[in-house]
Amino acid sequence: MADQQQRRITDAATLKAFGHPLRMRLYRGLFIARRATASHLADQVDEAVSLVSYHLRKLAEHGLIEEAESPGSDGRERWWQVASDGVAWAAEDFGGGPEEAAVYRTVGRLIAEQRHEQYLAYRETESAWSPEWRTASLSSEYLAPLTPAELTAFGRELHELAMKYQNAGRAAEEAGDTAGRETVSLHLYGFPFRP
Repeated sequence: MADQQQRRITDAATLKAFGHPLRMRLYRGLFIARRATASHLADQVDEAVSLVSYHLRKLAEHGLIEEAESPGSDGRERWWQVASDGVAWAAEDFGGGPEEAAVYRTVGRLIAEQRHEQYLAYRETESAWSPEWRTASLSSEYLAPLTPAELTAFGRELHELAMKYQNAGRAAEEAGDTAGRETVSLHLYGFPFRP
């Protein structure tokens, strides 16, 4: 991974390129694997290698992923890695016109749908997980009276906490501590609403 920071997407073309359902799944799979070939990812998403290769090249064209060094001597396979430690974007960067706003809304909706599908898939298979994982999993809603500044600070603190655990988990994996370790998907939304 070239950049250890999140990349902030500020242009509609890059956000639109990222905002394809299969590309988002490929990016997520590559983020988890840290390095993979189109063949590896095709198995994960149950798609043809040629289609996966095409979408990986599109992500690379926008600098979201990059070629990685091959771990073996077989130079025929092309290895990929994410180019930064995740991606982020903000509404203020996509208010320049109706097309930008539409891309921002569409990608946001797609992300919410994929996250919802992930959670429902867990709920459907929950009984297959160990009692420890069933007890550890969580789903909560908090209704806090906050200002925009307080919500911004809350989000920043949660990001720092999530990164602390993510980095510790990665370091433990790299040190060989893999027993009982799974990739955990954490979703949290914070937004104003009126009941």
